Amino acid sequence: VQLQASGGGLVQAGGSLRLSCAASRTIFSINIMGWYRQAPGKQRELVADITSGNITNYADSVEGRFTISRENAKNTVYLQMNSLKPEDTAIYYCNFRADRSRGYYDYWGQGTLVTVSS
Repeated sequence: VQLQASGGGLVQAGGSLRLSCAASRTIFSINIMGWYRQAPGKQRELVADITSGNITNYADSVEGRFTISRENAKNTVYLQMNSLKPEDTAIYYCNFRADRSRGYYDYWGQGTLVTVSS
């Protein structure tokens, strides 16, 4: 199973982008879907995640600007990013965490580059 992320690109500060991430085939028992990002020279960090019960969690730096949502029937997660800032520039990775009998399994997308110019 592969996760395919799309929607990245170059945008001016203040602009918007919408990221999507879909699984190549059905993944059962997905609990949490999330987006992470990694900027040059920095560690990967959680941007936002959403549980199967639609409880959302956001990093303080994106709260109020980004919105995460999911379509379970399509095994797809979205990230609407508004009021983008240059510091949002990073490679964005999607993650699906699926429950398994002995814990969980993490699926990762290949990453999509978001560049915000000032």
